[in-house]
Amino acid sequence: MRTLFLLSFFLLGIGAYSQTNVNGTVTDQNGDPVPGANVVIVGKAIGTTTDFDGNFNLETSEIPPFQLRITSIGFSEAIAEVTANNQTLAIAISEAQTILDEIVISASRTPERIFESPVTVERMDIKTIQSAASPTFYDALENLKGIDLNTNSLTFKSVNTRGFATFANNRFMQLVDGMDNSSPALNFPLGNLLGMSELDVNTVELLPGASSALYGANAFNGIMFMTSKSPFLHQGVSFYAKTGITSSNNAGDNEFWDVGVRLAHAFNDKFAAKASVSFLKGTEWFSTDYTDFGNPGFTRLDPAYDGLNIYGDEVGTTLDFDQIAAENLPIPVATDFGSARVTRTGYEERDLMDYDAESLKADFALHYKPWANDFEIVWNSKIGRGNTIYQGANRYSIKDFFMQQHKLEIRNKNFFVRGYTTAEKAGNSYDTRFTAININRAWKDDIPWFTDYALGYLTARFLNPSVTDEQGHAAGRANADAGRYVPGSAQFNSALARITADGDLTTGSKFQDNSKIYHIDANYNLAHVTGDFADIMVGGSWRQYSLNSAGTIYTDTDGPINYEEYGAYLQLQKKLLEERLKFTGSVRFDKSEFFDGFFSPRVSLVYALDEEKRHNIRASYQTGFRNPSTQDLFIGLNAGLATLVGSAPDNLDRYTTPDLLVSTAGQAFTGSETVQLSGGQAYETAFTRESVAAGNPQTTVVDLVQPEQISAYEVGYRGIFGKLSVDLNAYYNSYEDFISNKTVLVPFYGQAGDNGLSLLALQNEDFLPFQAYTNSSADISSYGGGIGVTTKVLGDFDFGVNYTYAKLDFEEGSDPGFETNFNTPEHKVKASFGHTELFDNFGFNINWRWNDWYLWQSSFADGFVPSRNIVDAQVNFTVPSIKSIFKIGGSNILGEEYVSAPGAGTIGAQYYVSWTINQ
Repeated sequence: MRTLFLLSFFLLGIGAYSQTNVNGTVTDQNGDPVPGANVVIVGKAIGTTTDFDGNFNLETSEIPPFQLRITSIGFSEAIAEVTANNQTLAIAISEAQTILDEIVISASRTPERIFESPVTVERMDIKTIQSAASPTFYDALENLKGIDLNTNSLTFKSVNTRGFATFANNRFMQLVDGMDNSSPALNFPLGNLLGMSELDVNTVELLPGASSALYGANAFNGIMFMTSKSPFLHQGVSFYAKTGITSSNNAGDNEFWDVGVRLAHAFNDKFAAKASVSFLKGTEWFSTDYTDFGNPGFTRLDPAYDGLNIYGDEVGTTLDFDQIAAENLPIPVATDFGSARVTRTGYEERDLMDYDAESLKADFALHYKPWANDFEIVWNSKIGRGNTIYQGANRYSIKDFFMQQHKLEIRNKNFFVRGYTTAEKAGNSYDTRFTAININRAWKDDIPWFTDYALGYLTARFLNPSVTDEQGHAAGRANADAGRYVPGSAQFNSALARITADGDLTTGSKFQDNSKIYHIDANYNLAHVTGDFADIMVGGSWRQYSLNSAGTIYTDTDGPINYEEYGAYLQLQKKLLEERLKFTGSVRFDKSEFFDGFFSPRVSLVYALDEEKRHNIRASYQTGFRNPSTQDLFIGLNAGLATLVGSAPDNLDRYTTPDLLVSTAGQAFTGSETVQLSGGQAYETAFTRESVAAGNPQTTVVDLVQPEQISAYEVGYRGIFGKLSVDLNAYYNSYEDFISNKTVLVPFYGQAGDNGLSLLALQNEDFLPFQAYTNSSADISSYGGGIGVTTKVLGDFDFGVNYTYAKLDFEEGSDPGFETNFNTPEHKVKASFGHTELFDNFGFNINWRWNDWYLWQSSFADGFVPSRNIVDAQVNFTVPSIKSIFKIGGSNILGEEYVSAPGAGTIGAQYYVSWTINQ
């Protein structure tokens, strides 16, 4: 990369001879300076920005007369005439009336005011980020209307819009400078772990509804666009440093650091380059929920205890103490101790992870405009490495995770063609559940441990008849655990290091991943050709997945799994009725090599109720679809509580379990101590888990997974009443073939439904749970809406409030056991209050969020999440002489601790101070 930079600078970095010098000052309508305003020659990629006093100096080879365009976020555009060399200009720009006047691109893939957008869209810009009370710009997304931010860890937060998401939100797409930011293996974005530095963020746009008609299969329930600053327009050296503490009852106070730098320079009107690096280091939120969700009320004194954030205690069996006594005591004695399910002693999560949180991001870009106009060639590389925690079927320590993206893009105002690749490496990541299980087994295998437990129990009960059953179990566990590896001991640490470096789940817990995505996008806007008839846009995309986990995640033990998908779209926009009615129609066709092609149309209308276009109504209808993810198709993973097997036809028989121990009773039917099962048996010969739990085993045949579909209806209104702006929406979504997981039980012998051996296998606990990937037959829909209001109060204070309602409509009896993972509160209220300049160089902002309780469903745990009140606040002070902004702030400053989901880290307060130079 360094060689490429130097070569590019040598070939292209020839500065133009300055012949014209222009000085000036940019102020707002009150005469106050506007720092960071862009001053650009009209029709050229030549410009500069104002300093903290609103002053600018522009040197150019352009000979007067020419025009300057002056723009700044939150202000209306201004044009200034330059008629002579060494001219000094005084330019005033007025504040935009409302946020509805701001320009967005995401809603229709073409620039338009939010006011005229055909669908709901939320937006953040540089000004919003600077005044945000949240610790990072990504955290500030949670203050937007209709957005949930599920906190997986300090460095990994996932966006949820309109429900149906766990931490793995594969119904949501995140684009960073046009590149899909999803992990190739995990199929969802890892928050801002590989994103961009807040110094380089230009805008963030978020569409909370279905967007498949323009963006394809993964934009099923929402899409977010993050765009960075152009080095032609935002030049110079910027820097920030942030430090503070995270504070919670279970983790205490822990220091964190967050620093970043950005360098950008335009060498002339043809060539510019930029680079940014940021680094965060802190301590994760601790997960210390030791509730037994499977057996409410159980404590560690119960023999079958299985704590949520304790791992290794999932391994258990039923001990018949009377039978064991008859077979092992030297003198036959009549007993009546019965039987009990017993689980092994587990380890707490904090004994298995170091809870170090890190995020290192680097971004490099070269921009070349060969003809000094809007035709541009861009090379962009993004590299990220980090430590985080991911909660899926288990809790995973993502350690030294590495991900990179490289893009080549050619574009102008009418078209773009971009190609990029995403590659990742799992580093030293591992599964905490299997870490605990295999530490236990490395010390003492399961059979001798349960034998020692039973003998300890029986010995205690026989030696002293007054010993209670509870005391007997305590004695049994003490006997079985004698000599067990103690967390922090040399033996424990040695076993932990060895097991987390071993990719075989029968003996280790590490998972490997070198998966990749190759992607090409193209778009052409024909508006300059079609003229007054209509604005017509065409485009398409192609993608190849290359899954490479060496058999630790996927069934790719014999080499990478490759497959492709592609799509194309057409959009037409037309303004009618004296441009008060805007019609948008689009249709997209997508095809995966495993499924039939799918058309997803969208039709929308926006109508201005008045001639001034200050009151607009909108309505849209669209369909969307989601292809099964790579995991839905090709996973082959023992997650402990169940074995996950994807349902691609050639995947079923490619997955075979390791040897499974058969009970003593079962060996009479198998003739062997072990058996192996195939993935196909989970789909073809199995019992439903719910029926077995109810004592009435029923067989099932699981259909192979197919694409999921949505029909989305939305209406809305946007209006301006003086300084007051109102934005409201209502939606209804109907789903077909909702992609779901079904847990089934496969017997070790016999066939499900034979009414013989298979029932004995269930009785003897000779079965294995599988999680199969399929589609629900249930009718599922959701509906809701929101309203947002922003205004000026008490003179010039900024005030905003929004409310969101979300409701699931699902008849559970239509598909027993199916979980929708709706996972969003029914009611949410958010408000903000602040002032960018309460007095000279001083501003503040306060954000408040409330949501009611909600049910969280996931493969890790189901449970209710309590309601919460969260307050973030910050004060900032600007020092123009050193181009600096100092900020003191805090997130959750009231200290109301909460979790985003059962089993996740307990989130406390975060306090920080920051220093930003020349943002």
